[in-house]
Amino acid sequence: MTKQSAGILLYRHKNGLLQVFLVHPGGPFFRKKDDGAWSVPKGEFTDDEDALAAAKREFEEEVGKPVTGDFIKLQPVKQKSGKVVHAWAVEGDIDHETIVSNTFEIEWPPRSGKRASFPEIDRAGWFSADVAKLKIIPGQVGLIDELEKLT
Repeated sequence: MTKQSAGILLYRHKNGLLQVFLVHPGGPFFRKKDDGAWSVPKGEFTDDEDALAAAKREFEEEVGKPVTGDFIKLQPVKQKSGKVVHAWAVEGDIDHETIVSNTFEIEWPPRSGKRASFPEIDRAGWFSADVAKLKIIPGQVGLIDELEKLT
């Protein structure tokens, strides 16, 4: 069964320039990764869940704030891992400095027998479309491309 995620591509126009909101995964594996590591706020969902409802839930879990507005369904994209990402674009604004993410727990350091807790998202930011295409996971670039055509 193919894994699938649902997410929100929040965007705004500032000084006539399109900007998108992206999040950086937390935890030790992504600590030193930047370009190609950011993502739209998203999370996995099952076939029996409403994908848009899952996207809204995941956004709130990852940034600590709900998202509302007129959602625009984007074409699903497939990441290198094979995971299909279903996303909706919505215009809005959020203070990227005040996000509060949920956490996850893993054995850290590996094979130590110790468990450590990390934020699912360690930071967020607003990026121009061009910069966002460098920051985002390559398999999600199509979401920004489509948004540029729509706005």
